[in-house]
Amino acid sequence: MALSVQGADGDGSPTVTQTPPTVAEKSVKRANFEQAHPSKAARHVANWVVDSGDNLNKPFVIVDKQEAKVFVFDARGLLHGESSALLGLAIGDDSVPDIGTRKLSAIRPEERTTPAGRFVANLDKNLKGVEILWVDYDTAISMHRVVTSNAKERRTERLASSSPSERRISYGCINIPVKFYENVVSPAFTGTDGIVYVLPETRSAREVFGSYDVGEAANPQTGSQVAVGAANLKPVPV
Repeated sequence: MALSVQGADGDGSPTVTQTPPTVAEKSVKRANFEQAHPSKAARHVANWVVDSGDNLNKPFVIVDKQEAKVFVFDARGLLHGESSALLGLAIGDDSVPDIGTRKLSAIRPEERTTPAGRFVANLDKNLKGVEILWVDYDTAISMHRVVTSNAKERRTERLASSSPSERRISYGCINIPVKFYENVVSPAFTGTDGIVYVLPETRSAREVFGSYDVGEAANPQTGSQVAVGAANLKPVPV
């Protein structure tokens, strides 16, 4: 709270008034990344989520497409784990119309994107009865254990690669290591839904989420996409 001298009282004493706190003085909240080293964009969005309360007191995930990484937080913004991830082969932030209803063989390489946005996610099972985290049901995007049925794709080896470009291989879904899914993602979303923030790679985070730099902006607004999982099952791209 700032103080300023406005004048003097009749006894000659200065009159001190209080002015509203500036943005810099405002108490802010930030995500706790522990020992992780996120990109500037991932830290920006995670801090905004915690400061604004955009996660609605639910666990949340930051998917950094440019770095091909996943960060899982609890409702308070404490990091529970980070991992490399396999993401859509194609660069892009939008899904083509009706892609969620197509067969995998009908999806062209340039259409294999992981859409950016804010999604309400929940655990469910796929057609094989295997648990997955639905991210965007309409476009059949989920987060799940890495799929290794096609040996030529070398998905396990790609997950271990230090090059983010090597981790762009999927049809759009977010593939993560089996242990990371079972020990971090599944427990975080058991008994609750949560929010998944997929960072854009062709637009800015501010455009997609309406985010702000914590400690600098006022009157934030969120203008992001929201997708809710559905009860009906459908085939899931990998």
